[in-house]
Amino acid sequence: MILPPRLRKFALTVHVIISVGWLGAVVGFLALAIASLPSRDSATVRAAYPAIEVTVWWVIVPFAFASLLTGLISSLFTPWGLFRYWWVLVKFLINVFACIVLLQYLRSLNAMADMSGESVAHASGALLFLLVATVLSVYKPRGMTRYGWRKQHAQHQVGTTEAALASMHERSDPSVQEAAIK
Repeated sequence: MILPPRLRKFALTVHVIISVGWLGAVVGFLALAIASLPSRDSATVRAAYPAIEVTVWWVIVPFAFASLLTGLISSLFTPWGLFRYWWVLVKFLINVFACIVLLQYLRSLNAMADMSGESVAHASGALLFLLVATVLSVYKPRGMTRYGWRKQHAQHQVGTTEAALASMHERSDPSVQEAAIK
């Protein structure tokens, strides 16, 4: 089922807003982690950690999973499909991978309160993956998956068969033949 154009644009808009929010939250997280990294001031580190924790739990986690859900909806109910184009599939896999890594990170978040170096590495990696997904969204590199080629070929075959049947029907219908003669 393909969504009507208005609903499809709405779903895409929601997905873009959520994904940009996720990207922005990761940048904010990275800034907090970097700010506390070189600091010898324990007050700065103690202040950064609660901000990091709130950012992760209240912004990054909800936006990551909302991005996964809205991306899935946008891909399944649009002509792009989830498995037809490599760029859509790669974006989906990046999102799934990022969510899995995020869940692993959450398990160790409390223990990492004083390990800002690891927080910077996690945030840098997340930022890199999100930027790659963004570039894929903008440039949409060509290249269909095997499934996409088969699906496109099957649709082409159905269209060709329907056109041939319509043409045969017109040739065999006497009223169409009479109209063509006049």
